[in-house]
Amino acid sequence: MQKQVAVVFDSAGTLLHMYRVAKEASTGIILEDIQSTLLVAQKPHRALVVVNADLEDIAYCDPQLTLYSLIDKYNVKLEISCASRPFRVDEVYRIIRKSNVCISDVNDVISIVKGHCPDIFYLAAGIIVDAQENLVSYVLSTGGRMYSDTPATIRLLQDMGADVFIASGDGYHNLEKLALSVGIPMNVVHGIATTRDKERIVRELKENYDSVVMVGDGMNDILALRLADVGVLTVQQGDERPQILREAADVVVDNILEVATVVKNMFDLHTLQKQNQ
Repeated sequence: MQKQVAVVFDSAGTLLHMYRVAKEASTGIILEDIQSTLLVAQKPHRALVVVNADLEDIAYCDPQLTLYSLIDKYNVKLEISCASRPFRVDEVYRIIRKSNVCISDVNDVISIVKGHCPDIFYLAAGIIVDAQENLVSYVLSTGGRMYSDTPATIRLLQDMGADVFIASGDGYHNLEKLALSVGIPMNVVHGIATTRDKERIVRELKENYDSVVMVGDGMNDILALRLADVGVLTVQQGDERPQILREAADVVVDNILEVATVVKNMFDLHTLQKQNQ
């Protein structure tokens, strides 16, 4: 027997308000409060890569140490968060090996995020690589804190009987802290989920639930938003969303708490349908 409703949340920008900073590797220009997924989408051979290093340890490294040397010396794992085309990790390593990006570049963006977000919930670092130009385009850092209504939203959904999932491009270390804070078990948390992964997760859930809701805010959510029975685009982050992303969603909300209303209406509809059978 199928369950009624599954709700899948992206994390960054959806459950968490984010502040993102990018440093253009070729010029050193700093771009603040950016959308990293849009930087990826600007060109057809780019990928956003999570650098799974201990950021506190990075702060004490030689600033002139290259990123590749850090990765090689400490066996740092890289994971592809999203890409504008299918990407392999070995492509990323090959590009980084030829890059002059240093620890100082990473620390530059991390320090800006920390300075802007004193009540930061989690901190992450990464890069954007371009396989066509064979270079590291940007060095990134991102920090996030929960929206004030995030815990209440998850609690309301669970009280209704909805099963709540997370499918995010973020790493498991940061997602574990988030999931524990809002009462979502880790066995339903999908980390380092690409655009295609999120679509696959929604497709698989549709086989076991009457309805699947996808809640996201970025271009890496677009396929899942389209495939879900109800795609909910959140614009609480405050920055502009591309029209193509808005068109992929069935509902646009400016506060995450509105997701609970959407799901309640679905439960009411299921109840009515059963009564009429």
